Amino acid sequence: MTESSLQNLIRNNAEWAARIKRDDPDFFRKLCVQQSPEYLWIGCSDSRVPANQIVGLLPGEVFVHRNVANLVVHSDLNCLSVIQFAIDILKIKHVIVCGHYGCSGIHAAINDHKIGLADNWLRIVQEAYKRRAGEFNDIKTEHRWDALCEMNVIDQVRSVTLTTVMQEAWAREQNVRVHGVIYGIHDGLIRELLMDVHSNATLDEKYEVAMASTLSRYSGGKLKSIS
Repeated sequence: MTESSLQNLIRNNAEWAARIKRDDPDFFRKLCVQQSPEYLWIGCSDSRVPANQIVGLLPGEVFVHRNVANLVVHSDLNCLSVIQFAIDILKIKHVIVCGHYGCSGIHAAINDHKIGLADNWLRIVQEAYKRRAGEFNDIKTEHRWDALCEMNVIDQVRSVTLTTVMQEAWAREQNVRVHGVIYGIHDGLIRELLMDVHSNATLDEKYEVAMASTLSRYSGGKLKSIS
């Protein structure tokens, strides 16, 4: 980054801070006291999917973790630490796993494109796609990318629920739900994927219903709207 482009960011920041203080003079003072978000957002690192902006929330209202293809891997101590901090310390009420159509990570996995170190990270997506090869046979090639973007979100919601942190929270009857949504870069809209889980008792049924819904909409060459 050149000095001039950095100065542009600093200037933008000064204008943003001035605008915020003009609209709410106490905003930053209140922000310094304690963050108390109700939401943990687990999303993709894609620069086109900024968590706060697309849901209309201000700083302090959503706790955010992002990585390539919005994955929740049980050996990823970074993601697990964020989930633990959000649930145990911040007492958030909702975990939102948000994928997006046109995800480059999903595209690389579905087409077996080699992109370097990230190939190891995306192997979980590639393996899921291969396991469901039979189900994808009835989906047109041009729709498989979007279908896998949705199915990956559903898989990652399930991964969140199976973490020790979430299991322990539910065991002590903490009120926290896990949701799966997908964002359309083409229209700016978020869509729910029928994966809204609040206990182990509902997990398997919710998972099967959400997966079946995605498959039925994309199968047979007659794509139905999600909304």
